[in-house]
Amino acid sequence: MIYPATGSCQPGIIPIVLDSSLSFPGLSWHANPSKLNERFNHMTALELLLTALDERYEKYRAERQRCKDEFSEEAVHDLRVATRRILALSELLRAIDAHPRLKKLRRDFKEQLDSLDTLRDTQVMLVEISKTIAELPGLAPLQKSLQKREKRLLESAGKSVREFKSSKITQRIGKVRAGLAGKAADSDLTVSLLTAVDDVYETVTRRKGQIDPAQPATIHHTRVAFKKFRYMVEIIHPLLPDFPVTLLKSMHAYQTSMGNIQDVEVMLQTLADFATRHDNYDPQPLSVFYRQRHAELIDAYIEIMNEAATFWRETPEKPFPWEKN
Repeated sequence: MIYPATGSCQPGIIPIVLDSSLSFPGLSWHANPSKLNERFNHMTALELLLTALDERYEKYRAERQRCKDEFSEEAVHDLRVATRRILALSELLRAIDAHPRLKKLRRDFKEQLDSLDTLRDTQVMLVEISKTIAELPGLAPLQKSLQKREKRLLESAGKSVREFKSSKITQRIGKVRAGLAGKAADSDLTVSLLTAVDDVYETVTRRKGQIDPAQPATIHHTRVAFKKFRYMVEIIHPLLPDFPVTLLKSMHAYQTSMGNIQDVEVMLQTLADFATRHDNYDPQPLSVFYRQRHAELIDAYIEIMNEAATFWRETPEKPFPWEKN
């Protein structure tokens, strides 16, 4: 059984009630940072994890229902984000209890995430084309093709979302929560959580060090690791004294700067694929436009690339960046 964060808890677990005016997961970029820290500073690591599990699963269920009703680009994006946040939480939970059910849970959520990849890319390209087609009328044939693809993908994705094993997932979430609630609330949990984030940040740092602007895939690999790191920090930051909540907004912007590169990469590849299937289609003017944008976005990211060092400690022995000030 799931115990919502706003409802009753199991014996011995303090109920946490989050302000409904704050955006999921209990955060808002516009909220007063000091008030957000005050809201969480009494929570133990165990209470924080229980709240995060309840909040994230309820958010996921809401976004899945929204996708059933409306498969818009925004709805698909929000469902993917909600799914990624659950996956990030499962990484933290695995650090303190590597139960096989967590592996099954991750597999189920990952399968749904992967099933929406192509639809998400298609919808992002259609949004982009709608903004630039007046300037680049040569995009019209591609737009028509992508609209047909979107229609096919909407049908298959809708079926996938409707058939997703929600009852089984709910049972597994309930068992994970019960196992978590039975743990002792001690400082070792905090240490384990910070170690898990340290490990993911180390991956971010290593991949960032391997970035080659001439090989955009190296930026994408860094982005994949950074995304996991960012969502983990979203969860555990209340355990960090004096953590500047505004840093979460900076992390989001940093991730977006890499995501924009990947979106153009997908557009360029789609143009090339479309041209191979249509002999009379000349993608050259469009390719020139998007290659130029691609190069500009890469240059812009390279300029801020080392800002990643401001988001976390270099090693577990070093202080956090905000502690140095």
